[in-house]
Amino acid sequence: MVEATAVSTYPSNTGTASAALYARALKVFPGGNTRITYAMKPFAPYASRGAGAYVWDADGKEHLDLVNNFFSLIHGHAHPDIVRAITACAASGTAFGLPTEHEVLLAEAICRRSPVLQEIRFVGSGTEAVMTAIKAARAYTGRAKIAKVEGAYHGAYDHVEVSLDPTPQTWGAGDPSPVGYVRGTPPSVIADTVVLPFNDPERAIACIERHGSTLAAVVIDPLPSRVGLIAATSDYLKALREVTQRLGILLVFDEVISFRLHHGGAHTLFGISPDLVALAKVIGGGLPVGAVAGRRDVMAVFDWRDGKPFLPAGGTFNANPLTMTAGLAAMTLLTPAVLAELNALGDRLRAGATAVFRDLNAPWQITGLGSLFRLHPHQRPIHDYRTCYPTPVEREALSRLHRHLLEHGVLITPTGSGALSTPMREADVERFLSALRDAVIAVTAP
Repeated sequence: MVEATAVSTYPSNTGTASAALYARALKVFPGGNTRITYAMKPFAPYASRGAGAYVWDADGKEHLDLVNNFFSLIHGHAHPDIVRAITACAASGTAFGLPTEHEVLLAEAICRRSPVLQEIRFVGSGTEAVMTAIKAARAYTGRAKIAKVEGAYHGAYDHVEVSLDPTPQTWGAGDPSPVGYVRGTPPSVIADTVVLPFNDPERAIACIERHGSTLAAVVIDPLPSRVGLIAATSDYLKALREVTQRLGILLVFDEVISFRLHHGGAHTLFGISPDLVALAKVIGGGLPVGAVAGRRDVMAVFDWRDGKPFLPAGGTFNANPLTMTAGLAAMTLLTPAVLAELNALGDRLRAGATAVFRDLNAPWQITGLGSLFRLHPHQRPIHDYRTCYPTPVEREALSRLHRHLLEHGVLITPTGSGALSTPMREADVERFLSALRDAVIAVTAP
C-alpha cells in the first residue's frame, strides 16, 4: 500500500501511442483512468513492457523504474524465476474452489521469517490486509474503535482513511482531530477513529488512555510514507507496545510496504512484537496479494471449526495458485544477503542525493530507509505529518521535479517517493543521481 497520490503533469509532447490510448480510456473510465495512483495531467504514459529495473512506454521510451508498481516489484519486471513459476503454474489451472499446496508453501515461507508470524491468512490486497487485521482485532477484543497516526496511509478502508490528508485548516491546534477523507464519510466512522500524533510518545499515550476501554487496535506503519518516510523512533514504538498491552488493545503493524526492510519484516528490524502484521506487495511476486499474520491466539478468530464467534474471511481469489507461486519465488529470491545488498544500494542513493543537494546549495532533502526513499523540497526537520506537509510553493516544486525526471526517463511517484529493486546496480543509481542533479538545477533556476 502506498500513499494517496498528488496529481502531477506529464509533458505535453507525449507520444501519439499514449495519447491515443488515453483518448480511448476517456470513453470508458471516469477521468480516463481506473487507478488514481497514476493520475497525471494531461495523462500518464502507458506502459508497454518491463524488464529488470526498466520499463518502456507505448511510444518506446525507456524509463528507469523507481516506482515498481508502487513498491510491489522488489525483483523488478519479468524476473526469469518468477516468470517460469507463473507459467508452469498457469498450465495446471489458475484458480480453484479448493485449497492448494501453493498456499501452504507460501504461508510456511513467510511464517519462517519471524516468530511473530505464527499463523497467516491470505487476502487480495494491502487494503484488505489492514481491514482484515482491524476486523480480527475487533472480534478478539469485542471493541469497535481503532487508533491510527495522523496522515498515515493504510489503504482504502473507511476507518484508516480518517485524517489521511488533513490540511492546516482542518487538523486542529492541539492533538490531531479526526477528519473525514472523502465527502460522505459516515460520522460514525469518524467518531470511531482516534488520531495519534507521530513520534510523540507522551501525547500518543495520553490519547490512547483516554479511549483505552473502547479501542480494539492501534494501527502503525513504522515507516509511514505520507508522514515523510521517516522511521518511528524506538521510544515511540516501545510506548505504543507498552500502553496497548496494558490496556488490552492489539498493536497492528502495517508492513504492506515496510516488510521489504528486513528478512523478518520491519517489526524484526525495529525490535517490536506486534500482535498482528498486515502484509502485501512484495510477498506476491508482482501479482495481487494481501495477508494478515500474527499471534496464534489472535489469529484463532478465523478458526471456523468450533463455530461462532469466528470471523468469516472468504474471497474468491484469496490464495489463488498464480499469486502463491509467484510469491514463493519472490520470497525465495529475497534472502538476507540479497536484502543487505539492496539496502546498501539504498544507502548509496540517499547519500548521493544528499551530496547533490549540498553541492547545488539546493533547499531539498531526502528521507527513507533500506531500499525506500522520498524527496522533499525543503530542509526543515521532519518528525511528523505536519512538519512534512508541503506549502503550495513546495508542492509546485515537487511537481516540476517529478515532471523533469519523467521527461528524462526516470520514474518516481508524484509525491517524490521511490524504491529500489534487486536488478538495480550502481550504474542505475548513478543514472538517477545525474537526472536528479539536472532536475534540481531546472527546478531551482531563477
